[in-house]
Amino acid sequence: MDWLVELLLSAVIVFGGIFGLVGSYGLAKLPDLMSRLHGPTKATTLGVGSVLIASIIFMLWDQSTLTVHELLITIFLFLTAPITANFIAKSFLHRHGQSDLKLPETGSECGWASFDKPPNADDDEPSSLTIPRRRNK
Repeated sequence: MDWLVELLLSAVIVFGGIFGLVGSYGLAKLPDLMSRLHGPTKATTLGVGSVLIASIIFMLWDQSTLTVHELLITIFLFLTAPITANFIAKSFLHRHGQSDLKLPETGSECGWASFDKPPNADDDEPSSLTIPRRRNK
């Protein structure tokens, strides 16, 4: 039974290492920010998460205790990495004037929350809820 658990742990750690390597390579080699976001948010998060999961499995097997702090770190990592990447991508779009891109229809009257005015807003008075668009010169 020991060799089966060791084989499982080895497979999970190698899986995490491969994804960590792919994510780091993508972060270093992809050309622009929007492309480079995919490396750390998808592959590297999965790599680090796999190593943490392997550590949790090892502690369960070796000492028969569940390490809650490792479980909380894993949950925190999987929840915050995609949200952070979303915020970075949105700020990049707003900062570099790409808010004028043709966006697909949302199917609701509000449109895209980051780019459109609320449906009740007058065109004459600026709303504090809207983000000002960058003017192209």
